[in-house]
Amino acid sequence: MNDKDCIFCAIARGDIPSVKIWESDRTLAFLDISPMTKGHALVIPKAHFATLADVPSGDAEADAACREWFLVTRLLARAAIERFGGANLLQCNGPAAGQTVGHLHLHVIPRQGADAVAQPEFVSGAGKYASDSERDEIAAQLREALANLAAAEGLRASATSAR
Repeated sequence: MNDKDCIFCAIARGDIPSVKIWESDRTLAFLDISPMTKGHALVIPKAHFATLADVPSGDAEADAACREWFLVTRLLARAAIERFGGANLLQCNGPAAGQTVGHLHLHVIPRQGADAVAQPEFVSGAGKYASDSERDEIAAQLREALANLAAAEGLRASATSAR
């Protein structure tokens, strides 16, 4: 699961140099070449998955790779918090969400109270629904899609309700 045209796969193979923070058979963490803050790092599974949605279901190796990817991300975030005081985690899926490299990755961006980076702005209300019925319809669509995907994975929710 290695894409010859993927820059992150090339970094994982060692074809492109990087400043590594962590490396195992499944996971690589390295400093971002264009950091938002000092210590800004990327954590990638070495297996190539374009987005989180592209991780195959029921694949033991993919499951293990993603478990380790998230564990390393969690530990790196903890290290950034201990060293710098805080951390933002950013994970984008697809170009519409701002993903610029088509390889699953998580940004760990160390934060200090006085750094030059603006806090991410989550604009509350920017996605305001035109009506309660529009909100309920979108919730029903997501609920149905999630239930179908979960069923395919053998997962069941403990309770699902409209409200």
